[in-house]
Amino acid sequence: MSFRLAVSAPLLFLMATPVFAVQTNSPEASKTPIKLTTVAEGLENPWGLQFLPDGRYLVTERPGRLRVVEKDGKLSPPIKGVPEVYAQGQGGLLDVALASDFAESGRLFLSYAEPRGEGKAGTSVARAKLVLGPEGGELQDVTVIFRQEPAIVSPNHFGSRIVVTPDGTLFVTTGDRFKARPEAQNPASTVGKVVHITADGAPVSEKPVKDGWDPKVWSIGHRNMQGATYDAAAKRLWTIEHGAQGGDELNHPEAGKNYGWAVITYGKDYSGEKIGEGTSKPGMEQPVYYWDPSIAVSGLALYTGDLFPEWKGNLLVGSLKFMQVQRLVLKDGEVIAHEVLADDIGERVRDVRQGPEGAVYVLTDDSNGRLVRIEPK
Repeated sequence: MSFRLAVSAPLLFLMATPVFAVQTNSPEASKTPIKLTTVAEGLENPWGLQFLPDGRYLVTERPGRLRVVEKDGKLSPPIKGVPEVYAQGQGGLLDVALASDFAESGRLFLSYAEPRGEGKAGTSVARAKLVLGPEGGELQDVTVIFRQEPAIVSPNHFGSRIVVTPDGTLFVTTGDRFKARPEAQNPASTVGKVVHITADGAPVSEKPVKDGWDPKVWSIGHRNMQGATYDAAAKRLWTIEHGAQGGDELNHPEAGKNYGWAVITYGKDYSGEKIGEGTSKPGMEQPVYYWDPSIAVSGLALYTGDLFPEWKGNLLVGSLKFMQVQRLVLKDGEVIAHEVLADDIGERVRDVRQGPEGAVYVLTDDSNGRLVRIEPK
């Protein structure tokens, strides 16, 4: 396997040669003038964001709290009834998503690291009805609709994003739990997978996408997907996942396909050792794009708004390591350019969402985390 040298001060990184020309290190796009406005602060390690129909915001905090953020930035008391979470390491209360009929039903979904006893934990998804009141509100009829199996003793790599599609079904991303890499290649487990379920937690299809697969599993071979979004026009799921060193990936997972972890990867282990067999193998999919060096990818959004018309159809990716947002310019399903945004935000970016008015909102992952709005300058 050949290598080419890339410099990222002050360290040098060896980069594996990409399979196709724009698979990594795309050219820089023209700079967009933007302004950042802090909407709210005082959030403890916020992780997931949604927009309520009345203009308020719903935010998860990793220690296990769900809050409403008022339009003036005031934080509600914690919503009552949130399931118990495993708040260790990367675990805790993670994503929140509104059901497609939320305006009528009040239903939402929460993903979280769930304690399973004997030190074990796993990614779970609960469905509940949100009832709001003057003092925050409560979750009613809380029901766990998905549990990642097997549960594992590890505080890392839970995933987990929830994507609600227009037909009301859910894509849920899970991690390999760090200590269970081989499980990502085991199609009978839900570790290191994209799963596709109904709002009740049942498999969407009556039979598995392939023989021997768990019927909930959509795709396999994933490491730790912490960003996901759905292109309704193209009926395409996009995900991003953390690699090890130099292996963060953008994919559009398709049913029945294997995305390679931990057999193929462009990353190296934290010890510097090689992972797996190389960067490609027959029967395993290549990433649409990868970052080397890694940026520690987080939230992911597909921009469809009007405030930034030149961004339409682009992907917005959060970066924990470099405290920024990257805009990926797409053409025919490939990344042809990128722009670094909000690199003066000063905190790790955990989630990225497009608001209903077309502004972009980010959550910063900090003990005094913020909700920040990005608008044209």
